[in-house]
Amino acid sequence: MDNKELFAKICDYLKEHHDEMIATWRDFVNTESWSREPETVNVVAEKIKAEFEKAGMECRLEDMSPNGNALVGIIGKDRPGKPIVFGGHYDTVFPKGTFGENPFRIEDGKAYGPGALDMKGGITISLYVIKALEHIGWKENPIKIIYAGDEEIGHKGSKCGQLYLDESKGGLFGFNMETGLIDNALCIGRKGSLNANITVNGRESHAGNDFTAGISAIEEMCHKILKIQKLTDLEKGTTVNTGVIKGGTVPNAVPQECSAVIDIRIEDWAEKDRIYAEIEKIVAESTVEGTSATVEFIEGLPIYETTPGVMKFFDHVVDVAADYGLPIPSGKRLGGGSDASYITMAGTPVICSFGVRGQWNHTKREYAVVDAMEERAKLIAAVILEKDKFVL
Repeated sequence: MDNKELFAKICDYLKEHHDEMIATWRDFVNTESWSREPETVNVVAEKIKAEFEKAGMECRLEDMSPNGNALVGIIGKDRPGKPIVFGGHYDTVFPKGTFGENPFRIEDGKAYGPGALDMKGGITISLYVIKALEHIGWKENPIKIIYAGDEEIGHKGSKCGQLYLDESKGGLFGFNMETGLIDNALCIGRKGSLNANITVNGRESHAGNDFTAGISAIEEMCHKILKIQKLTDLEKGTTVNTGVIKGGTVPNAVPQECSAVIDIRIEDWAEKDRIYAEIEKIVAESTVEGTSATVEFIEGLPIYETTPGVMKFFDHVVDVAADYGLPIPSGKRLGGGSDASYITMAGTPVICSFGVRGQWNHTKREYAVVDAMEERAKLIAAVILEKDKFVL
């Protein structure tokens, strides 16, 4: 049986199991898993693990304390070929209850709910690709999954980045099942992410009786923020955004403390040194006399580089899509980070945003296109069937 005939059987399987796929997706989404509530993350990790084990995978959970557990699985570990890797995460940015009880819903062909798009839809797609391949008896390469429970907080405090590096080494190619883009583009590169946590200290006083005795930390922070925002350099692909500000206690007190969290995105890791040096200079200099400030830098997800291997894999995907009569994707670089960076660093060419297509990540408007579930599963299955045509 040739690959086109096998593909037809996969399409039949996906069609026959459409309702089951949606029900699984619904269950994953309704099992809420905010990154900062690791106990909820671990519940969904167990549930997803059980589903992949039903599909024939050998799975284990890795402790990523203080964050949620990570899931690693493999099927066909004794097969001779290089592993095919699926990556991603099952934590979300939404505190439990944000969408009410049983938050998953479908309206006008769009699915809503915490993580329906980012990225429990992608995990569901990978599960049904593996099920479909098992159904047709495909056993040419091992298939691995690496799913994190703390990607949305950049694996801060955990060893998940190292887990990705270790587990994705030696792969043939990888699919990172992050949010699929609404225009059918695939992600072939991402910026790296950094945070700068700044704290300004002043002196508290009564704003009415002792105004002149006070030294406003908020006023000083405002001066610093205006300077920091100017560090953005769009020509270099560097963006600097003050995303969170906290300060003061009550309106009638001069504030003693103010803090800000700065989000930094870079295309070139060398930019890190420039941005760090400039922020340190701004933090050290005071416009409001009597204030002082400190800064803590935190590295998030590394740059997902557009390597020659990534581009060769992307070309393979485009060729397969054209040959199989599937929608042909374009490629683009994105600003948001993902674990595709680690898979690439491990030497396995990977393409990101292979999950269900949709829009408005990290907002209550987040939705996924229901029909894209089967569409993406078909493309991934076809790429795997034609894996012998991919040569680095």
